[in-house]
Order: sequence, then C-alpha cells, then structure tokens
Amino acid sequence: MPEMVVIPAGSFQMGCVSGIDCYDDEKPVREVKIDSFALSKYEVTFEEYDAFTDATGRERANDEGWGRGRRPVINVSWYDAIAYTEWLSDQTGKTYRLPSESEWEYAARAGTGTAYSWGDSIDYDRANCDGCVSAWDGEKTAPVGSFEANAWGVYDMHGNVSEWAQDCWRPSYRGVPTDGSAGVRGDCNRRLMRGGSWADKPRILRSATRLTYSSEARSIFYGFRVARSF
Repeated sequence: MPEMVVIPAGSFQMGCVSGIDCYDDEKPVREVKIDSFALSKYEVTFEEYDAFTDATGRERANDEGWGRGRRPVINVSWYDAIAYTEWLSDQTGKTYRLPSESEWEYAARAGTGTAYSWGDSIDYDRANCDGCVSAWDGEKTAPVGSFEANAWGVYDMHGNVSEWAQDCWRPSYRGVPTDGSAGVRGDCNRRLMRGGSWADKPRILRSATRLTYSSEARSIFYGFRVARSF
C-alpha cells in the first residue's frame, strides 16, 4: 500500500505565477481553494503496481529492463492508473483516486510561488530529468525517494515520471474549477499529466507545466501517484 502524506488545506495561486518559461495553457493565473487530502509520498512503484496486476491477472507493466521494486511504475495509461486506484480502494476500504491537477500543483508547490518547489532554477541533483545533473539524467527512471522531499514531505514531484491527473484536457484555465475538484469538461479522451519525466528538459518540470496525452497511451515516461480524500 502506498505511504501517504497529509496535505494541509489552504488556497494558492495556480498557474505560471513565477513568470518564468510560461506557456499559454498555464493562464490565467487564478486562486484555488484546496481541502486537506492525502497524497502518496512517492510515485506508485513497480512493487505496488505488481501486487495489483498479480492479484487481478492483468499483464505486468514493462520495466524496460531498468528494474522493478522501488522504481516508479512506467508504461501505464490513465485507464491503468484508474484501475489500480479502484483495486486499492477495494483492498483497503478507503477511497483512493488520482489527484486533480489543482491538488497536484498545490502539493508540488508546497507553499511556494517559484518555478520549482526549491526556487526558480533547476539547481544540481534536485531531480531526474534531461539537464538536472543527476546519475540518471536522460537515461532512465531513478528509484523513488532518490532526491530531497519538498517542504510537505512529498518526493519526486519534479521529474522522474510524468504523473497522470484526473482532469480532462482544456487549453486554458478559463472555466476550470477553483475548488480543488477535477475538471470533467473538455476533451476527456485526453487527460492531464504533471511533473515531467526523466527525459524532459527542466522547463517541463516546473510546478505550473501542464501536459496532455491520450487516456489510452502508455509510455516509458508515464507513471502516477494516488490521492485519498478524508
């Protein structure tokens, strides 16, 4: 079972508040209110995901020969991630889900308004990406927790694997919920991803960056983490 961290309730400015490397879909910046929720401390690992596939008879996700165990699961679609949360909910009697993109950004920022949770520059060995100056840069995933946690005790919100969120894709924040809930209007054949991956440039790892892919797509760059409401 994923280890969870309690994220405190609060409000924040969502979008490209740093003014650095902004994309148009990160606007307009708006205030979003977030209720307290739990978020997995790490990205869901192969160890955790393999327990699900073995129990349900599904095919195991391909690890590309990089190793399983404490590495983040990859090659999972949005639908695969949803199936895992449903199975985990059945196993535990608690309601697990994917985070909304506003919950994700709120947890990634951990009270900051900078490009990354630690500041406005990528710095040295803070994350796994193409240009982060780590042992895994641009080559493969790193074991979860290989870098320092943010101020709220959550690891790998920047880099390693791009993480699925609940929300349907919309090309701006106009008309998107401001109460922390997921956006269910828009192109629901495509879903939001956050955080960037081991193969992305630092700009894609910013707290504000939004990515979108087909809900059915699987990739060596895609993973996820889980959330739970109280």
